[in-house]
Amino acid sequence: MEKDHPEVKFGKTGVLIVNLGTPDSTSWFDIRRYLKEFLSDRRVIEINPVVWQIILNLFILTFRPSKTAHAYKKIWRAKDNESPLLYYTRNQSNKLHDKIGNEKIIVDFAMRYGNPSIKFKLNNLKENGCENIIVLPLYPQYAAATTATVCDEVYRSLMKMRWQPSLQIIPHYESEPLYIEALINSIERKINEIKWKPDLIISSYHGIPKSYFNKGDPYHCYCHKTTRLMQERFSKVKIQTTFQSRFGPQEWLTPYTDKTLEELPNKGVKNLLVICPGFASDCVETLEEINIQGRESFLEKGGENFDLIPCLNDGIDHIKLFEKLIRKYL
Repeated sequence: MEKDHPEVKFGKTGVLIVNLGTPDSTSWFDIRRYLKEFLSDRRVIEINPVVWQIILNLFILTFRPSKTAHAYKKIWRAKDNESPLLYYTRNQSNKLHDKIGNEKIIVDFAMRYGNPSIKFKLNNLKENGCENIIVLPLYPQYAAATTATVCDEVYRSLMKMRWQPSLQIIPHYESEPLYIEALINSIERKINEIKWKPDLIISSYHGIPKSYFNKGDPYHCYCHKTTRLMQERFSKVKIQTTFQSRFGPQEWLTPYTDKTLEELPNKGVKNLLVICPGFASDCVETLEEINIQGRESFLEKGGENFDLIPCLNDGIDHIKLFEKLIRKYL
């Protein structure tokens, strides 16, 4: 009987960092496929699913892929033929593996939408002998439309496994001291690079519909907490919270980043820095929406100097933060 028993690998721990996702290319079809998966998530779009699927398939997925593809083409890494988000998330995984990986610990990464998928990477870790899996969603500030949907997909994947590994999901880390320290270090590095003094720093977070906030989503509070903690550590320049990337006609969290950038020059703010603490990696929302569109709007309205503080990406401070968040679960 023992000879007939299938080989079972065991005894390892898997660490999976999970980012939002990215299309495979800038082609219309790849963009459409990515948007369809993303916008079909009922935690992302909380309206009647039947009505929404009609709107999504007849209108949004007909017209939006071209606009989105145009944005991605502006920031696509031609050298690697991949998005910045994929590039940095892979690097984060590799550098984290250098820190904590060994013959008993496997570090990998996945995307909530697009490739590589959570299901594929969880199955791969299980097949390689990971009896314990630690998942780190790369969203510092918890929201149902981000962290919770990663958890949903992880649980769905485990439902298909006959022998499930033990599971630990690392929670939000909006006030983790190493996270705040890393953000402050990134601000100070940028200020040391530029040759002008900022009048203001905008701390821009991805928005959510205000109705989600009214239903009890804590995201808004966590964003303001991160900004408050940054301001306590860095008092040289005022830091203001705004929310970007709204979608559709309903009201989202305010103040809106794009409207704020247009209004600031008339209020005497001529020199502006923007930081995006909610994004673990630079992506289309930071590089195109803020550093291209936002820059143009600010300068056209009378601003004089504008710069974007890079996301923490695969920097030393960020990997150090990930290591601390994960080690307590190993």
